[in-house]
Amino acid sequence: MERRVERAFFEAGKALTELRDRRLYRSTHKTFEDYCRERFGFSRRQPYHLIEAAVIFDNLVEKCERNVHILPTNEWQIRPLSKLDPNIQPEAWEQAVESAKGKVPSHRIVKDAVQRIMERTQVPNTYQLGEVCQILAKDNPELRGKGGCWGIVSQVNDFSCTVKMWDSEYTVALQHLKSYNYLSAECQQMQVICDGVTAHRR
Repeated sequence: MERRVERAFFEAGKALTELRDRRLYRSTHKTFEDYCRERFGFSRRQPYHLIEAAVIFDNLVEKCERNVHILPTNEWQIRPLSKLDPNIQPEAWEQAVESAKGKVPSHRIVKDAVQRIMERTQVPNTYQLGEVCQILAKDNPELRGKGGCWGIVSQVNDFSCTVKMWDSEYTVALQHLKSYNYLSAECQQMQVICDGVTAHRR
């Protein structure tokens, strides 16, 4: 019974994935976000956090060493792992369990483990201001509908770039970006197009 309670967030994430992917919400609501808000009282991002947590939980169950039986008991503990590649997530979780002396680690302990791994494996951010990039949505729910779209780098951060698109600015992790390798003149031309589209929307 206790195990079922602890894994309730995982079951919720699985069910929400099916509701979204099979579009079962369409009988009563136009959008998945509206359905989740009215049916479950969720904020706009909450269902996506649960969906992502279920994917990561599955990954930990599959790839963690057999002797690590400690698994997350809520979505908040898992959330920092979303910043890492799926292949590295189990290592970070195992380190967090170790830091928590064999108990379920808190969000802060998991976040610290993730931060240590990110610093160790830091890939230099080679993107430049004004560079035109393609968005790779992959499994990031916040980039749904943006996959394959282009944007212009407006800010370069340590592990991400802020990218200006036709509708808004988005902070995107490096693994979700791919440079078009345009010449500077072509980048300037795309900037003019982007400014034109933004002005037209206003």
